[in-house]
This record gives sequence, C-alpha cells and structure tokens, in this order.
Amino acid sequence: MFNAILLNKNDDGSTAAQLSQMDDAQLPADGDVTVAIDYSTINYKDGLAITGRAPVVRKWPMVPGIDGAGQVLESSHPDWKPGDAFILNGWGVGETHMGCLAQRARLKGDWLIRRPDGMSARTAMAIGTAGYTAMLSALALQEQGVDKDSGEILVTGASGGVGSVAIAILSGWGYRVVASTGKLDETDYLKSLGAVDVLDRAALSAPGKPLQKERWAGVVDSVGSHTLVNAIAQVRYGGVVTACGLAQGLDFPASVAPFILRGIRLIGIDSVMAPRERRIAAWSRLASDLDTAKLDAITREITLAEALTQAPEIIAGKVRGRLVVNVNA
Repeated sequence: MFNAILLNKNDDGSTAAQLSQMDDAQLPADGDVTVAIDYSTINYKDGLAITGRAPVVRKWPMVPGIDGAGQVLESSHPDWKPGDAFILNGWGVGETHMGCLAQRARLKGDWLIRRPDGMSARTAMAIGTAGYTAMLSALALQEQGVDKDSGEILVTGASGGVGSVAIAILSGWGYRVVASTGKLDETDYLKSLGAVDVLDRAALSAPGKPLQKERWAGVVDSVGSHTLVNAIAQVRYGGVVTACGLAQGLDFPASVAPFILRGIRLIGIDSVMAPRERRIAAWSRLASDLDTAKLDAITREITLAEALTQAPEIIAGKVRGRLVVNVNA
C-alpha cells in the first residue's frame, strides 16, 4: 500500500480530493516503468485539478501531479532499470494518466528523462514544470537573438513559480530583468532573485492601446489576456515575447499592429509535449546555470496532506515561488 492524493468526480460534477491509500493494482496498466516517487510539486495545473476549478482531469479516478522525481523500481522499457534516477514532467500525467502526488506511479519510459548528475530529487522538484518552463522560455529568447545587451526583459507573474525562476535564470545570464507583480510587498524578494525593477501588474492588466511606448527587448509571460497584450504593445522593434501561461485568462484581445509595424515575434512555450531532446537540453542548463541559493530562497517543502490545502491558495495567487511535496512525509 502507498499514500496518494486521489480525485473522484461527484454526482454533481464537482471534484472530491482526499488523501488515500492505494495499491499497485490500482496503477495504470498502460505503463512500462513503475517508480518510487521521492518528491513531487504542486503547480497551477495541479491546483486546478485538485480544486476542480477547470476541467483539467479527463479520466476518473485520477492521481494529480504533473511532476515527479525518484527512482525506478521495475521496468520493461529498454532504457530504464531499477535504481535509475528520473524526472517526469507533463505528457498528460495527472490529467489522463495517474500522476505523481503519490508515493508510487506507473509511467511510460519514453516520458522520463535522467536526472542530471549531482541534482537531488528535491532540487528537481523545486524546479519542477514551472522552472523547466521558465528555462524553455529563456532559451527561446536566446534562440530568437535576444541577448543580454538587447535591452530590458519583462517577466510577468513574477512572484509565481515560472516568474521567480525566470528572473533567477535571466539575471544569472546577465540580462536586465524587470518584474511585474500584483504583490508589491514582494519587491525585496524579487530584487533578491535579480530583478532590477518591480512594476505593479495593474499597469498591464487592464485594456490598453494596441501600440504603446517601446520598452522591452523581450518578455516572459505566464499571465495571458490583457497582460500579455499590453506587454506586446510595449515591445521594441524586432523584440520577442514568450507566452507560457494563462493566470489572467485564455483570451487574447490583441491587435496585429505590433506584429506588422514593429516586427515582433510571439513564441508559444509548451512544456507538456515538448520533445525529449528539448527537455534534456533545458534540464542540463538548469543543472549548470540555476543558482541553487536563489532556488532555495523561493522553495517551501510541504506534505501530501498540505498539498490539498495549498491547491486553492495557488489558484488564488497567494503562493510565492515553489512548493515541493515530500510524498513520504
């Protein structure tokens, strides 16, 4: 038997989430690697799944948890053997396939990557999908030609997981990073991560003009809606915007003017189905480039039971940085 958060659908369509005991027979049959989870984490998508605030879960019952790190127990996959250390991010886990907010999981070996040498399972989950997405966004800016001398980089949703890690990564690479947040009392925290300035998100979150004063060479946006649109309207000629989140909304009430008149580029960042090679490259850079002292400063460890209470806090935007779930605590 092992402990897990188990989600069931009530008769009225709402979600029932509780800490439960499960056994291996309840794990999915369509997996070729059985693993022991040492640490997981709770992301915005996990918060949506646990609270039922959005139709994230597509199959019932479900164990949430889109991220996991631990050791392989059993494997019929040629690339994995017992004792191997792994990282799992995305691939529909926690949505259509039982996830990692549990002490055990059965996964597909093709979904796993090897944990970089010297990186603990706890550190991997302190990074999690949020940090991995932040690195994908930062790499996209580099690949599109935005370097540290191009100008200021705006990071929206800055006190969240993606935003916090993005600031740490980009400032570590020598970029001038400006943080946008609704929590101005977190200014010292954001500057400790490397932000040179902090803006009130209210300046970006309401409808604005399609073309505004040019300021940003690049943007890492995890908010969407009017925030993304206003950020685009302020990007300098030839600049690049990466979009990876929808905390404010799925809508995109924008004009084509910035794209046509300023030649800017909008790059979508998908972490869920990203190719294996892309994942390995991102995790390699996280292992080598992310300041672990900054990572520790944005991380708080919680238990499986506490993950249930923290889910609505994440959805309400009340969680700073990263939550690591010690599934064995």
